Parts: sequence; C-alpha cells; structure tokens
Amino acid sequence: MSHSKTSAIANWTDDIEIVSITLTLRAIADIELSHNYTTALHAWFLHQVRDSDPQLSAYLHDKQSEKAFAISPLNGNLKPIVNSFLAKVDSTYTWTISALSESLCTWLQTWFINHPKTINLYKGSFAIEQIRINQPPTTYNNLWSSSLNLDPRFTLAFLTPTCFRSKNHHLPLPIPANIFHSYLRRWNDFAPEAFPQEEFLAWIEKVVYITNYELNCTKVAVAKKGYVTGFTGTVEFAIDLKTSRNSDFEKLLSALIKLANYCGTGHKTTFGLGQTRLIRKDEVGNWKNEKQSIVATPIQEHLIKRIAELTELFLQTKKRQGGDRAQNNATIWATILARRELGESLTDIAIDLDLPYETAKGYVKRARKTLDNIKSVP
Repeated sequence: MSHSKTSAIANWTDDIEIVSITLTLRAIADIELSHNYTTALHAWFLHQVRDSDPQLSAYLHDKQSEKAFAISPLNGNLKPIVNSFLAKVDSTYTWTISALSESLCTWLQTWFINHPKTINLYKGSFAIEQIRINQPPTTYNNLWSSSLNLDPRFTLAFLTPTCFRSKNHHLPLPIPANIFHSYLRRWNDFAPEAFPQEEFLAWIEKVVYITNYELNCTKVAVAKKGYVTGFTGTVEFAIDLKTSRNSDFEKLLSALIKLANYCGTGHKTTFGLGQTRLIRKDEVGNWKNEKQSIVATPIQEHLIKRIAELTELFLQTKKRQGGDRAQNNATIWATILARRELGESLTDIAIDLDLPYETAKGYVKRARKTLDNIKSVP
C-alpha cells in the first residue's frame, strides 16, 4: 500500500458508516457517451461490488428500501455531440461515489486500496489516475453527537439537477419538507436510531423556511425512463426555533444537514441527480467552482420538445382512460416515436426503456397510426 493511500484512510476505521470518495479519471481514447451515461457508471459500480461480494450486491440491488450509495455524473469538459457526449483522449474528469451503510463502507475501504486501473464502459475506458476521500469517513452517531449548536441560517448548493417524486410526477422545487424527508429516509434506514417521520416533517414545516435562492431549472436524461425536470443552484434556509422547540429534532436537523454532503437530495441520486453540498458563509460566492452539470445537447433539447408535443397529442386520444395510466401510456408512445424519428434503433430503445422488443414495436405502430389519424382530421 502506498504512503498516500495509508494516510488517506487513517481515519477510515472498521465502524465507519458514511464516506465519500472522488476518482480522477483520464480518457484512454475518445469515448462517445450516451445522453444517459450515468446508467453505465451506475452499472459498473454495482458490477464491482458483485464481482467481489455477491451477497452485498444482492442486498444493494434488491433488499433495501433506500439505496446505500450515491454517485455523481462526470465533472469535466464533456463535449456535446449528436445525441451524446464525447470524452476526449487524455482529458481528465472527476467522479464521486458515496457510501451510506457500514457494510458498503467496509467493502469500499478494501476496494479503495485495491481498486482496478481502469473503468471499462460500453464504448471505451477511463484510466483511474487517483482516488481521494471527498467527504471524511464518519458514523451516524458522530453526526448526531457533533450536532450541538444549530446554525439559524445555512445554504445548500444543488450541484446536479434535483427533484422529488410527487403523485407519480417530478417536482423540481426545493420545498424544505421534501428536502429533509429525503435525508430522513436514509437516516432511518441506515442509522442505529430511527425517528418518527410524520412528526419530524410537521416540525420542519413549522420552523424551516427559505430566505434566498438562485436556481435554474432544466431537463436531463437519466436512467432508463427518459427525461427528468430538476433544479440546480443555491438555496439559503433559516430556522425559526421560537415557533417550536424540540431538542432531539434540532440535533437531528443539524445532523441531516451534514448528511446531505454524502447522500444527495431527492430522486435518482444513484444515477447522478441531487448532488448536494453544505456551503459555509464564506464559500457562497465561490460554490460554482465545484458545480457539476449535465448539459443538454441541441438534439436532446429537440427531443425533449418533441416528446412533450407528442405526449399532448396522444393524451387527447386517451381521455377516456383517465388518470396516470393515460399519462404513462402517452409518454411511452411519445418517447419511442420521437427517438425513432431521430434514427435510433428500436432494439436500443427497447433495451433503454426496459421493454420487450415486441412490446416496443407494438407501441410505436400504434403511436404512428394514432398520429396519422390525428393529422387526417380536418
């Protein structure tokens, strides 16, 4: 083991439950990455776990109500090209992985010391040039015990698009109860002591409010389910403890604010969304130096608009179905047809959307027939 690695993990003891590491990567050759390339990073990481610890892999994949890890997208100069991104040869990028449970931290510690030399994705490879600890190893009890004085104001920076699931849709708004609900779910799943969810969130609604923000809203491709609307930027929060004092909840709130640096915020954090940092007062003006973003190519922007346009047209023919079923069917039809119009193979689309090929084929036939019928109406 090198001296640098020994120094890096000096505080990474066997009882560690939370840690975040950052890999510095170099493209070995030009690599074309799909618009939702974080899916490949997600799969590569899980394969690393599976290859050395199948039992832990199965637990991560199937047996948790909350995921015990979060990843970032690549941070660096990815060049947008037609419906994808290009990582240029010898360009460097950083990629962050966080572990949120003791079992995964134990695995990650061994992997950190004996990591592979490359990350092999579908269309190319990155050399792993360096790994460093991004957020220090700690435990849930340490976060709790160090949360003695609650700062009346704090700022969170949302580095990658952030959103929440609400009534089967995406909610791209930094509502305090939603933000702290996402942290509390992880806490209650992995920490030694759980807290009453409804009571805590009712308290959050009373005492936490937004005093300032600088936000942008964007749509990004993520995982296998199309596009997600999310927000990025900074939000300043204030705490009004005169409204309702609760010493345990105050300590929990302080601990959850610290946990945000590791677990991220909201939906799809295991695919790069919701990367979050607690920003000190003297850092607020400089937070963008660390900002990570998933940019949209012109083709993606066209695709987003086309999917929305087709979805609205198909919904007009599905009003009798009503509810979420009509919306979901219209969106699937629109997504498949819009991507076929851009020349993507139906096989690739079916794999990406996790659909049987024949099902995708049937959907696109019905979508085209429906669109023709709509156009034929005077």
